Amino acid sequence: MTSFDTSPQLNVWRALLALAVVFVMLATTGWTALRSHRESAALQASLTKWEHGRIHGLPLPDPEADPALLTRFFASLTHKDRDRLAHRYPLAVGNMNGAPATLRYKANHIALEQAREVEQKRMHDSRLSAAGQQDAGRRMRRYESLLEPGRHILAFDPQGSGRVAEVFGSLDRAQRISVVVPGVDTDLLTFQRTYRKYSAPVGMAKALYAAERSAGPTTRTAVIAWADYTSPDGLGVDAATGLRAEEGAVRLNGLLRALPGRARVAMVCHSYGSVVCGVAAHGMPRRVTDIAVAASPGMRVTKASRLNTTARVWAMRDATDWVRDVPYLELGGLGHGADPVSSAFGARVLSARDAQGHAGYFQPGTDSLRNLAEVGVGAYEAVTCARENDACRAGLPGTLTAGRA
Repeated sequence: MTSFDTSPQLNVWRALLALAVVFVMLATTGWTALRSHRESAALQASLTKWEHGRIHGLPLPDPEADPALLTRFFASLTHKDRDRLAHRYPLAVGNMNGAPATLRYKANHIALEQAREVEQKRMHDSRLSAAGQQDAGRRMRRYESLLEPGRHILAFDPQGSGRVAEVFGSLDRAQRISVVVPGVDTDLLTFQRTYRKYSAPVGMAKALYAAERSAGPTTRTAVIAWADYTSPDGLGVDAATGLRAEEGAVRLNGLLRALPGRARVAMVCHSYGSVVCGVAAHGMPRRVTDIAVAASPGMRVTKASRLNTTARVWAMRDATDWVRDVPYLELGGLGHGADPVSSAFGARVLSARDAQGHAGYFQPGTDSLRNLAEVGVGAYEAVTCARENDACRAGLPGTLTAGRA
C-alpha cells in the first residue's frame, strides 16, 4: 500500500527545491512570461461583426449576455434564421454560450472550412519559409480531421496555437455529462494523437465515453474534450503559476453555465487541468456534482473544503507519476498548493493502479479510467479506493440507482 503523506523533513526539502526552481525560472525567463495572452483577433472580429448585425431589422443580442437569454433568442428563430446566422458569423456562433449545440457544430464546421482554405493557400505561399509552409500543412491536416463526418466541434478558434472542444454523445439527451480538462501543451495540433492517443484530449474523452457506457449501460452520457483555453507551453513559469488557470476558469464556467438540459456534470481534470478546475470550482453551477483530478500538481488551495464547492472532490495519482515529486506548496504566486491525494487535503482518494505514469490515466483497462467512469455515471459504490479501504466511499449513495438519480 502506498502512502500519500510526507514527512516534515521532506516537505522542508521540497520547499527549498521550490525556491531554487523559482530563482532559476525567473533568471532565465523573467516575469514577462507571466503576462496574459491577447484575445483572439479572428474570434473578436466575428463577435464585432455580430454586435453590428441585425436580423429582420432588429439588433442581435449581446454575445456575452446570460446564456439563458441567448438560448431564448435562438429558440425564437426559425431554422432558416439560425442557419443564416451560422453562415454570417461562424466563429461568433460557434463559440457562443447559449447557442444550441447543434447550431454550434454547424457554425464551427463552416469556420473550419474557412480556416482550412486559409492554410491551404499558406502552404504554397512563397513569402513563407519552408518551416512556415510545413506548419500551414500541419494545421490544414488538423482542420481536415476535425471536419470528418460525425465530429461535433463545440468550440473552435484558429488564432495562435488554437483552441477547440469536441463532444462525444448527445448533450441534449444526456443524463450525465463529463468534461475532460487537459493540462500543459494542449492546442489544436496536440488535440488528437495517433501515437499515445490516450494522452491527448480526444483519446482521453473517447476512452472515458466508452468506459462510462460500460459502467452505466442504461445511463445516457456525453463527454466533452475541452481544450478551449490557452494552456501553459511546457513546464516553464506559466505552468508554475495560476494565470492560465484563472483565464481558463472563466471560459470553463462559461461553458458549464450554458450546458443544455438538467444533466448532472462531472469534471475530469488532468495535470494542469486540475489547477483550472480548482480555480473554477467556486463559480461552477450546482449541477456539477463531482470534480475528479488525476496527476494533479495542486488545486491552488490547502484543503478541499476551501474550493467552496458543493461538488464531491476526488483525487488519484499513480505511484510512477513524476508529479508526485513536485513541491506541493505556493510561494509568491508560484506553485499550486497542497497535494490533493494527501490525507490532510480531504479529497476522496481513488485507486490509479496501472495508470502507466503521468499520461496514462485514460488507458483502457486501468483502475484510473474505470474509477473516473464510475464517478462520471454516479456509480459511487463501484469505485475502488486508493488505500485498500472504503474511506473514499464514506457517506455516498449506497446503490447504483441512488447514485445516478
